[in-house]
Amino acid sequence: MSACKTASQPVGRNAGGKPGSTFPHSALTASLGLPKSADGEPVFAEPWQATVFAMTVRLHEQGMFSWADWAEALSAELHKPDRRADGSDYYDCWVAALSRLLTRLSVASDQELEALTRSWQRAAEATPHGKPILLENDPLRQG
Repeated sequence: MSACKTASQPVGRNAGGKPGSTFPHSALTASLGLPKSADGEPVFAEPWQATVFAMTVRLHEQGMFSWADWAEALSAELHKPDRRADGSDYYDCWVAALSRLLTRLSVASDQELEALTRSWQRAAEATPHGKPILLENDPLRQG
């Protein structure tokens, strides 16, 4: 994934048309260091950040892992010594935490996650500018 930029836009609009979150309130929205708007809603600089956030919320809500499991995994990534001082790598840490947690819980192996990462990269390279990146766009993906 590319390095993330400073978060600037909340996702979605609330009933009054003001910026708001399209994500259900969850313990995950209280995650340490989560970029938030003045209203306390998560914000994302790039679409992939919103996607990984939503995936994590959904997996947590489905009972894939507990809040304590998530907090431990994310905290471990956020406290690594090679972090960027400005926090612009927050969602890179989020992805790493989710990947490690899914591996630890035997949901996916390191090899499966690496293969999916390579597939997404090929799909991104094969996708015309402005079009959604789909795994189906990976020229090497079968079935």
